[in-house]
Amino acid sequence: MDVAYLRAHPEHLPAFLTHQRIRETPVAGGDICTASRLTLEDGHSLFTKAWPERSTRPRPDDFFATEAAGLRWLREAGSVPVPEVLVALPDLLALDWVEPGEPTREAAAAFGHDLAGLHRAGAPAFGAEWTGFIGALPQDNTPDPGPWPDWFARSRLLPYLRMSVDRDALDPSGAALVEQLVDRIGEFGGDEPPARVHGDLWPGNLLWGADGRVWLVDPAAHGGHRETDLAQLALFGGPPHLDRIMAAYREAWPPADGWRERVPLHQLHLLLVHTALFGPAYADAVVSTARAALSGVRRATVDG
Repeated sequence: MDVAYLRAHPEHLPAFLTHQRIRETPVAGGDICTASRLTLEDGHSLFTKAWPERSTRPRPDDFFATEAAGLRWLREAGSVPVPEVLVALPDLLALDWVEPGEPTREAAAAFGHDLAGLHRAGAPAFGAEWTGFIGALPQDNTPDPGPWPDWFARSRLLPYLRMSVDRDALDPSGAALVEQLVDRIGEFGGDEPPARVHGDLWPGNLLWGADGRVWLVDPAAHGGHRETDLAQLALFGGPPHLDRIMAAYREAWPPADGWRERVPLHQLHLLLVHTALFGPAYADAVVSTARAALSGVRRATVDG
């Protein structure tokens, strides 16, 4: 099997793997899936993801189809590098292999510029035409014309707040703080038409390639607010050379006035996903971020 054969017959990949006709090397694949590097007969390498056979959680329907749709949609923008999807089957996803490299300031600057280009490609609505997932959790991608604050509260904050409360990951006072923020979301400003966003752009989903470029992987792609991608980049310590990424982005397409005060609001989505997935270990981060967001909107209201 070579890459040309695989493009023509993607459905044959599982049979070749079962009969050990392809060299397979396990690699790191995140918290959800098992991952491997495959080497084809022509020397071409692939990155594959599969649902763990012994997982206690059943694989959600359309899980890999959703990721493939998001990758292809981001790749269509022709801006930030995105690996080509070669195989998208119910139990398996295979992408073109990207050789890892070292982070550089030059790559960071190019990525910031290219990320602005990706966002400018836009989306027909908030949400998407495909099923949504964020990690292993469902995410409502029902297309919505907006405005953005109402959509963000309804589809990106409240569902994960409810999950977090139901799983005892947030106590009543923490939940009340988030609800207070949701009630005031219209005061934050920054409403914009939907951008083409990665949707889960924490630093672990940037792949610094040996080709000197930054690649996007593991998206929860949809039409959303570009500031959400930018805010998520700063979570969990941020990527290398974040200052260069942001400077290049601002040169290419400056965010709207008040964007710094809105960073905690945009970060709250992914932090609530973490409490819903992993429990109270992230509760303090949710509470402190909600407080910071409310403090920011109060300052904006006073300054205005």
